[in-house]
Amino acid sequence: MTTSRREFLVQSGLLATTAAVASTFGFQAAQAADNDTITIALASRAPVGLNPQQTGLNGGDNWAINQLFDTLVKPPEGRWAVKPDEFLPSVAESWESSADAKTWTYKIRKGVKFHKNYGEVTADDVVFTFQRQLDPKQVTANKVFYSNIATCEAVDPMTVRFTLKSADPLFNGSCASTLSVSIMSKKAFEEKGDAYNTDPIGTGPFQLQSFSPTEGLLLTAFPEHFDGPAATPNLRITFIADTTARTLAFASGQVDMIEGVRAPGWINSMKQRSADTIFDATAPGSHNTLNINLTRKPLDNLKVRQAIRYGIDNAAIAAAFQGIASPMVGVIASQFAGSVKVEDLPPELQYKPDPAKAKALLAEAGFPDGVTIPCYVSQREDYASIMLMIQEQLRASGINLDLKIIDHTTFHSDNRQDKNALALYSSSFPPVPTLTLASQLAASAEVKADGKGQGNYSHYGVAIPGIDDLLTKAQNEPDFDKRIAIIQEAEKKVLTDLPLLGIIALSYVIARNPRVDIGYKVESGPAYWSLAKAKRVA
Repeated sequence: MTTSRREFLVQSGLLATTAAVASTFGFQAAQAADNDTITIALASRAPVGLNPQQTGLNGGDNWAINQLFDTLVKPPEGRWAVKPDEFLPSVAESWESSADAKTWTYKIRKGVKFHKNYGEVTADDVVFTFQRQLDPKQVTANKVFYSNIATCEAVDPMTVRFTLKSADPLFNGSCASTLSVSIMSKKAFEEKGDAYNTDPIGTGPFQLQSFSPTEGLLLTAFPEHFDGPAATPNLRITFIADTTARTLAFASGQVDMIEGVRAPGWINSMKQRSADTIFDATAPGSHNTLNINLTRKPLDNLKVRQAIRYGIDNAAIAAAFQGIASPMVGVIASQFAGSVKVEDLPPELQYKPDPAKAKALLAEAGFPDGVTIPCYVSQREDYASIMLMIQEQLRASGINLDLKIIDHTTFHSDNRQDKNALALYSSSFPPVPTLTLASQLAASAEVKADGKGQGNYSHYGVAIPGIDDLLTKAQNEPDFDKRIAIIQEAEKKVLTDLPLLGIIALSYVIARNPRVDIGYKVESGPAYWSLAKAKRVA
């Protein structure tokens, strides 16, 4: 029998706490009933900032940035653009590529306006945005994504030309449509300085009305957006890290949408409580990988890393998520080109779960009594549940994870300072395999103790030889099929060296009240999507 939201609250004894939850997180039930406002609650403690290039942003920040800014081009709504001809105009109205895919020229759309009277977008704003990523002195997010750009220059006031170091037939996917080069106002950035992080100026369908560490973000429709104003006047983004409080806010009707709990059993539990809930989910979703720090003993020993690989049963972990996860073989999710299949690998790289073999490898490495590895993980349910399952599986192989569960924001901050021995990393990547590999395994993306490095938490390519030569070779290959073959060669080398283990691809999920129609079907894409067309239908 279906249980209504109110019945669920009564049965669970939580009804009396709804007012307290609303007060704590800065919104009232009346707001959710307001046809002029859609409210979404995300699984983070507080907003960090809204500069698209700021490091350390959380998922909630990315949701807001996606509403506040536009990129040069964009994929279709609700899915990735997989082929070059699937990208759509955005700030750029048209573009062309040279035959060797090394020169890309974009014509800026006339009349694209920045928020709050900061004028119209010109080539100077686009060049400014990309030059910050190319400047080695600037600490910016995902800098490794743009390392193939040799120059970015304004040809005229409304035309920008990119010259690449090597061919990239998917430049629109690998660079031009990525969130961290959302087009920023040069004038606003230079005027505001650090204040830009909490008072950003973009061109998106929403503009920022207020930024509060306790009450979250209020966005309002931008009436002069080039593609028309957002369908709903107000979008409120709240940050509720606590699962119970976030679920309660949704069940009581105080928020319209919440970031789902990617933990075993949660979706089925929600369906039992309220069958009319809509679940928007991406596939493959986030790539969940276990980064092995090659500078920490005994993890510098290949046999120890092999023992860890044999001790983990990816399929069992994926099955625990009841349909929203799939096991990974290498670094790239099985749904994307460049991934490898178990049956296509030599036996020594298939790593079928085998605790006895894991123990034997530990003994060969000089650890007949097993090993203990200190590490930590985020308290967020998807991170914690995956890592706790890994901990339990490895125990059978004589590998004890001395695991601490810590705050999500602190987890990311400490990882960026190279404090973790086994770092579970979760990120959504576009179907551009060079990005997936480069951001996690290129030597140039090595993590730094001062926090100024990137996402190579294993120190692969620095502590031991890596795949940089293969990445360069792939990036120099304009033929798509030949490029994919090189990527698969790199995948096999990673499986040989084991600096990083693919665990599962896990769908990103939003639970949505049926009173809200977002205007399209979510199939794939990053862990955030546009709410420009979202409106109340009941």
